[in-house]
Amino acid sequence: MQSNVDLNQLSEDQLRHLVAQMLATLDEKDSALNETNAALNEKDAALHARDETIRQYRIRNEHLTHEIALLKRHTFGKRSESGGGLQYRLLDELVDEDIVAVETELELLAQVDSETPPRKRTPKRQALPPQLPRTEICHDPESTQCPCGCTLTRIGEDVSEKLDYEPGQFTVERHIRSKWACKDCETVVQAPVAPHVIDKGIPTTNLLAQVLIAKYADHLPLYRQQQIYARAGVELPRSTLTAWVGRCGVELRPLVEHLRSELLKQPVLHADETPVPMLSPGNKRTHRAYIWAYATTSNADTQAVVYDFQPGRSGEACREFLADWRGHLVCDDYGGYKAGFATGITEVGCWAHARRKFHELTQCNDSPIAKQALSYIGTLYEIERQGTELSPEQRQQLRLAKARPLIENLHGWLIHQRAQITNGTRTAKAIDYTLKRWAALIRYLDDGKVPIDNNWVENQIRPWALGRKNWLFAGSLRSGERAANVMTLIQSAKINGLDPHAYLRDVLERMPTARQSDLNDLLPHNWKAPVKV
Repeated sequence: MQSNVDLNQLSEDQLRHLVAQMLATLDEKDSALNETNAALNEKDAALHARDETIRQYRIRNEHLTHEIALLKRHTFGKRSESGGGLQYRLLDELVDEDIVAVETELELLAQVDSETPPRKRTPKRQALPPQLPRTEICHDPESTQCPCGCTLTRIGEDVSEKLDYEPGQFTVERHIRSKWACKDCETVVQAPVAPHVIDKGIPTTNLLAQVLIAKYADHLPLYRQQQIYARAGVELPRSTLTAWVGRCGVELRPLVEHLRSELLKQPVLHADETPVPMLSPGNKRTHRAYIWAYATTSNADTQAVVYDFQPGRSGEACREFLADWRGHLVCDDYGGYKAGFATGITEVGCWAHARRKFHELTQCNDSPIAKQALSYIGTLYEIERQGTELSPEQRQQLRLAKARPLIENLHGWLIHQRAQITNGTRTAKAIDYTLKRWAALIRYLDDGKVPIDNNWVENQIRPWALGRKNWLFAGSLRSGERAANVMTLIQSAKINGLDPHAYLRDVLERMPTARQSDLNDLLPHNWKAPVKV
């Protein structure tokens, strides 16, 4: 547009045309400006999100750095009471495992935060005993034909040895990666090193699975395993074993978190908790921590149990684990569950707990009322046994036809008996417990998927009762969480009829290369044993 146009010389139509041109030009400039602003806003948002992610990683890095400093202070600091006692020996194991776990997390964070240089670690590998039997496993390239058309010539090999273990006997796997070269184009071809849970480490996944199973399923502390392995001909320092356990705990955590998300898709869950002594590094006394267990029902399509280690018994732990889950929760009368019932979770009572109250009376004295109550409840369980193989719909019809009339009679009988008993007696307390929980106790009648009691999850929590006798305590919150994660996979494998050792061995083999979409196939209820070639 010419800037020296005399507007007074233009006609009305020319002025309108000129204004239209100017408006069109302004619209184009506004549109371009809006697009530029939108692009800048999008870029600013992306930069802000990146900066916030980096900030969170650095906060986590700082937290882990502080935690590892405290752990190393325990390990290397002077202690007047250090005398090689059993408790300190066990605590040292757990602290060493924590240190390796924290260092592993710091390495992963360093990969995200490029401004933080990764720590270079040169593993110090011990020579494997020469007298151990060896199995050679050759890794050759997929093709020995060079792209230029020439046939490759073998020029050498790289050999790495990994320590394997079968019960009572060590062997060595010799992994031989041959080198092939083309004389014409001077290229060298070699099979890549397979990813491993412990990069450049000496243990096979079979040995790692053995250490985890022995510690968490057979309840053998690492210092005892060290003695067992020494008798088999291999001296494995306890520091080496703790490093393996700590590393495996970090690698298995994503799979446990995925299992938890699958468990929370179930409409009916069991919940229970049991105390575990916990000793903080530097503290000579233990305090009571808790393992919370959440499990699907015994007749659910998905069989799983997930353990959650918490430093206390606060109901907040249960609310955080269940989060937005809404369904039927089978549990005891512990008050920690009550807040969840106010937000949409349906409480289901446990008839085994009600029965226990009356059974205790028969152990103390000859109580006709307790015997009659036990007879009623025993008949309810007999009806449940009749419906074991039925579908949920058929089981519900059986309950409505046989159990509901019996329960109505029991309710009337309990009210009548309670009116004749003095307040404060043991019999009165047993009846009061049952009547107080009545609405929750009879809720199983309305859904064939809901069990009559909480015995299933109590059976899943028994390994902890046995383990704490041998462990004595959990050394820290981190070690307790690690134990909960590994035992989640072990116990879930057991209830799915799997060999926990074979399952863990395969999972540890596949986890280094597993994507998020692969985790579903590695869950115990979906896992299939690899086909041996």
